[in-house]
Amino acid sequence: MSKVEIFEPAMCCSTGVCGPGIDPELMRVAVAIDAIAKGGIAIGRYNLSANPGEFIANAVVNAEIMKEGISTLPVTLVDGVIVKRNAYPTNDELSGWTGVSLENAKAFRPITPGFRGGNTGCH
Repeated sequence: MSKVEIFEPAMCCSTGVCGPGIDPELMRVAVAIDAIAKGGIAIGRYNLSANPGEFIANAVVNAEIMKEGISTLPVTLVDGVIVKRNAYPTNDELSGWTGVSLENAKAFRPITPGFRGGNTGCH
């Protein structure tokens, strides 16, 4: 089984799924990660603002950022090797690396159009 790690740029909250306008791509990634974790696969998602220590501790990611800058984020590693830069992995890529079917982890579509929610958790 492969270990997948996603290192992403700084966001206002740990998943980026907050605030009045939810990015469908970030919601898709959150749903896919949840499905993979429930499948018993090791997967980590690290946000630069919430988890800076992970960026420092990971020599591969640290070297990538030193060479390319933070614009290279998000960076995805599989078993410690960079497999994708500058974009989140697709569901097909995640499924291929982990063996977990993500057929039901489609892009987020708001249930109530225009809903803005209450407390977003972002400060």
